[in-house]
Amino acid sequence: MAVDNGAWIRRFHPAPEAPVQLVCLAHAGGSASYFFPVSRALSPAVDVLAVQYPGRQERRSEPAFEDVGLLADAIAEQLAPWTDRPLALFGHSLGATVAFEVALRLESGGVAPLVLFASGRRAPSRQRAERVHLGDDDQLLAEIVRLEGTDPAMLEDPELVRMILPAFRSDYKAAETYRPEPGATLRCPVHTLTGDRDPQVTVAEAEAWQEHTTGPFALRVFPGGHFYLNQCAGDVVALIRQRMTASAHGMARH
Repeated sequence: MAVDNGAWIRRFHPAPEAPVQLVCLAHAGGSASYFFPVSRALSPAVDVLAVQYPGRQERRSEPAFEDVGLLADAIAEQLAPWTDRPLALFGHSLGATVAFEVALRLESGGVAPLVLFASGRRAPSRQRAERVHLGDDDQLLAEIVRLEGTDPAMLEDPELVRMILPAFRSDYKAAETYRPEPGATLRCPVHTLTGDRDPQVTVAEAEAWQEHTTGPFALRVFPGGHFYLNQCAGDVVALIRQRMTASAHGMARH
């Protein structure tokens, strides 16, 4: 059993007796605390490990990563002590891309994730020409407002905006410059979740995740935009719980 390793992993509701773990990776500008309600809802059946990226909250003095591959390298290394129990990965938006790359690294190291939940993100092979990270602060703020994932009150506080924009810009650069290795494919199951009105992801772009696994694939479309999961949290948690419970039961039979 690993011990909490400070900077990278947050366990809001430790569940050391849980048979399975869920590693959660946040969206651009997001932090580990976004997954506090998920942790609360799933404990003690699932031990939730929320990853805290550098460049935000208590890690705001550290430079944020601008490259998905390098961030995935660091996270995979940090997860090494936690692989004593089976784990799944849940990533939203940028976090889904990072989770995919982390899963590739785990598999190459001999650790088979139970499932990758890829939420609110196009399949790695589906690229769009995006340049938000190259815009000025007002353009970056306009994009943050458009996606409706950040508390509007925060964006009205100039001091808070000054603090959070660097991480947002780095995260957007990571997301927009990411290109997967040709043919990058997982062996673990992939379950994709998306909103039916997400301006960042069409249903077809979400469905294309099935090209990135040789394992089982499922797609669930929820009502809502890019942050559909804020309004559909109960249904999302229920889906994760059902899938994680089934995985745990499957392990018990073997």
